[in-house]
Amino acid sequence: MCSLTLSSSSPPLPTPTSSFFTISSALSKSQYGPPPFLASSSSSRVVACHVGSNSNAQQHVATDLKFVLHDALHAYGIDTTHAREAREQFCSQIGRFTDIEKETSICINRCVDLGRTALYIAAEDDSLVSHSSVPLPVDDFITRLDDLSMDYCPHYSPEYDSSPEKFLESIERFLYIHKGFRRANANALEPRALYLHSVLTHRSGSAAMLSLIYSEILKMLRLWSLLYFDAEIFFPHDALTLPTGYHKQKSKESDQAHIMTSGNLLVEILSDLKHAFWPFQHDHTKTLFLRAATAANCVDRSDFVGESGSQIASAKAAQHRLDRGVWTSVRFGDMRRSLSACERLILLKNDANEFRDYSILLYHCGLYEQSLEYLTKYRDLKNSSRQESSSSNSLSSLEEDAVDNLMMRLNLVLMEQGWSRPSYARNFLGNNSEPW
Repeated sequence: MCSLTLSSSSPPLPTPTSSFFTISSALSKSQYGPPPFLASSSSSRVVACHVGSNSNAQQHVATDLKFVLHDALHAYGIDTTHAREAREQFCSQIGRFTDIEKETSICINRCVDLGRTALYIAAEDDSLVSHSSVPLPVDDFITRLDDLSMDYCPHYSPEYDSSPEKFLESIERFLYIHKGFRRANANALEPRALYLHSVLTHRSGSAAMLSLIYSEILKMLRLWSLLYFDAEIFFPHDALTLPTGYHKQKSKESDQAHIMTSGNLLVEILSDLKHAFWPFQHDHTKTLFLRAATAANCVDRSDFVGESGSQIASAKAAQHRLDRGVWTSVRFGDMRRSLSACERLILLKNDANEFRDYSILLYHCGLYEQSLEYLTKYRDLKNSSRQESSSSNSLSSLEEDAVDNLMMRLNLVLMEQGWSRPSYARNFLGNNSEPW
């Protein structure tokens, strides 16, 4: 899986004084004490996976794609061994997805271990940011996740068998009151609310993370034959509500929109990371792509009105910090983690916009040949799909104009020998460690 981009063997490290942007042209020419029935929590996580049911699984996950993040960081003198290993494990998990399993509720056992997959996402980003010589202990956090389910058992009472609603209420009382898990502020998510290992430690997380933890408890209880009815999780789409359980046989039609599938959960987790660490955080009225395209002067600003002085000042302050490679706050973004989220989103789904967003980030990194490659893939996917019904709205029109301008600029750069770096290109991928 992903063998073309995630090889564990790496070329010799350059000297620390090597410039990332001089290396980028070279990269463009190369590949880059429990009850008796709970005696073993780790063994009870083994999920039955029938070969026949998984015969249509994605055996190869986007193997023709050449991602650049790990190779670019390695060329800059950063050890990416643990990040590559975590990405390999992530690809191994999502490679077990069938089309049916992607659309299956997170409450149902499957071949893909969602908890472990989320921890591999955290392990890669931890390695990219901390540069630690020790990888994130994924198995230890899996044990901690399993222990949550085991800890619920003393709170279980046979009286709950009489009512599914009482049973689910007891789980939520255990999770949100006894254990103290809470919903993080959706408008200003801290990084630790977006990674499973941090949520298990600090007990404050996004809706996606809390839903994942809730679903893991339900799956374990079902494996132990304590869950006797068809339970579902109500995934909240607002900024405050906690994920809650309900008896699916008594559900309403309006509940269908709040069922989280396995594929969509991973997309939700990665999209949260992409938004949180996008390097261009000012002007939230624009899409992520338009913010980055505006920073690259690929957007006609004559149509923009009413930009306040505070917005302009905030944008200049954020750009100044990024220019100097300072990562003091999630609000100022992190190119490494946003690139990592983009790459994994591309692996997860065939969405043309992910190729476009990845391309604009590569442009800002000075990786012009790779930027043009992914922008061309975006155009090919858009042309092959006939979903043009929404392209008439003004926002889509602005985005397509920005894509045209970016494509034109990249082709002009291609005409100049050596893909020379423009004066405004910035070094986002330097050796800037940041603790969690």
